[in-house]
Amino acid sequence: MMDVLFRCCAGLDVHKKNVVVCVRRVDEGGKVHKLTRTFGTFTRQILEMSDWLAAEGVCQTAMESTGVYWKPIYNLLEGRMPVILVNAAHIKQVPGRKTDAKDCEWIAECLQHGLLRGSFVPPQPLRELRDLTRHRAKLVDSRTAVINRLQKTLEDANIKLASVVTDVTGVSAQDMLQSLVEGVEDPEQLAQMARGRMRGKIPALKLALEGKMTEHHRFMIDLMLREIATFNEFIGQVSAKIEELMRPFAEQIERLKEVPGIDRTTAENIVAEVGVDMSQFPSAAHLASWAGVCPGNNVSAGKRKSGRTTKGNRWLRRALTQAAWAASRTKGTYLSAQYHRLSPRRGKKRAIVAMAHTILQSIFHLLKSSVHYQELGADYFDRLDPEATTRYLVKRLQRLGYVVELKPTPSAA
Repeated sequence: MMDVLFRCCAGLDVHKKNVVVCVRRVDEGGKVHKLTRTFGTFTRQILEMSDWLAAEGVCQTAMESTGVYWKPIYNLLEGRMPVILVNAAHIKQVPGRKTDAKDCEWIAECLQHGLLRGSFVPPQPLRELRDLTRHRAKLVDSRTAVINRLQKTLEDANIKLASVVTDVTGVSAQDMLQSLVEGVEDPEQLAQMARGRMRGKIPALKLALEGKMTEHHRFMIDLMLREIATFNEFIGQVSAKIEELMRPFAEQIERLKEVPGIDRTTAENIVAEVGVDMSQFPSAAHLASWAGVCPGNNVSAGKRKSGRTTKGNRWLRRALTQAAWAASRTKGTYLSAQYHRLSPRRGKKRAIVAMAHTILQSIFHLLKSSVHYQELGADYFDRLDPEATTRYLVKRLQRLGYVVELKPTPSAA
């Protein structure tokens, strides 16, 4: 028989309009008593549920992370009594427990015997930061979608501006597009609006800006330009608010920016998702598993069946993969060397996931130990085992038809 960790606990089965609560109590004689009630999810009803749980002497509460419906309940119960949030996948489906009452009874029973493990829920300030950084990412995605539609409309009008300029939302390109909307069609006049280094592209701009604009094209381009300006304004407002809330973490942000591939925006996204207190995670491996950037562990009968990465925090994974792509293009860094070492054998995407894993492990140690990033260098793998590197290079030369004779340099001798 399993030990009882909590004499009186409660399991909550959360839905959009109601929450079913089961209070499970074990008396001194070992007899189990169950009491089930259903409450609404309005604030007053949740507070009534909290008072009822306190009156019943509940010492621990657990609920599944059902969509976003758990958030208002967790926010109101958080300061009133101990409550843990449980990944729904960790509570296995049991035959005969497919009603709300049975679900909350099963949660309470698992909780009473210590079979549930709470998910990581950051404190309120970090939850607010998460909302802002995730909303900013959504705004950026929406702006990108509008820019793509703008380029499609320009192609339809045979305006090949995107073939010449890197960014159609730049200052020069915006001036040209606004003039097109206002009826200016002379390619010479439009091309002369180029600024800075783009003036060197004036001959190509004259060819690119010669198209067939209609009133429909002007209307669509004008509409999308205003959409982009609106998104830019919103993104600026959200970024300013994030910067204000990030002031307590200024030191950690600067430390994360030392890692190749991580800029301020990526550092803000990472801090918002994992926080700066690494005591929440037993090790860097646990953090990588939680983020979903480590190989899956599926071994049966001594055979490894799949190494597919696990499902984790998709927002953190997104930030890490963006940082990994940026780091792969750096010069003379360990991360760049890791990418070029793995991508020929495993493919680019697998190499990026491996780099994301490495970056997250570095972040864990930087935040946990309050240390600075130490660059290992692009020749780290060569220095790790010089003899193996030498044998590999000699074999490559021999396969190309060369006779290789090695002589150490005087300094090496």
